Amino acid sequence: MTEDQPWQQDQDYLALVDDLLSTPQVQKLAEYTQHHYTDRLQHSLRVSYFSYLIAKKQHLDYRATARAGLLHDLFYYDWRTTKFSSGTHAYIHPRIALRNAERLTDLSPKEKDIIIKHMFGATMALPKYRESWIVSMVDDYVAVKEVSVPWKGVLKHRLLKQFSFIKH
Repeated sequence: MTEDQPWQQDQDYLALVDDLLSTPQVQKLAEYTQHHYTDRLQHSLRVSYFSYLIAKKQHLDYRATARAGLLHDLFYYDWRTTKFSSGTHAYIHPRIALRNAERLTDLSPKEKDIIIKHMFGATMALPKYRESWIVSMVDDYVAVKEVSVPWKGVLKHRLLKQFSFIKH
C-alpha cells in the first residue's frame, strides 16, 4: 500500500473505476481544492475507496458504490466562492455532479441516487439505497478529517483502523 493512497494497490477496485479515472473530466478534479488540505480528486478517491470497502464487506453493490463515490463531487468551481441564486452549494452541487457524470458514463438508478443524495443531512434528500447511505456517511467522515488536519500517513492509519473490520 502506498502511504496515503491504498486504492492504488487494490486491483479489484481499480478494475471498477479505471475507465473513469482515465478521463480528463475526472482528472480535472485535481485542479480544485476541496477541504483545505486536499484536492477534489483525492477527496473523491478516498470517499469512493472507503465506501467501496464497506459495501463489499456488507455484500452490497460495491461497483455502484465505487463508481458513484468517485463521481459524487464531479463539479468544477470553488465552492467557497461560487454562489447560486437557486440554492446552496449543498443543494446545487450534487445536481451538477449528476449532470456531469451522466455526460461521462451511463449510470444506474442506484448510482444516480448515490450522487444526488450524498449531501443528506445538509439537504433533506433521503437516500434510497444502503449504498447511498454509505457514501453520504463516508463523505462526511472524510471531509471532517480533511478539514481538521492534513492527510498524512498517521491519519490514513487511523481511518483504516476505524474500518479495521474490512479485510482487503
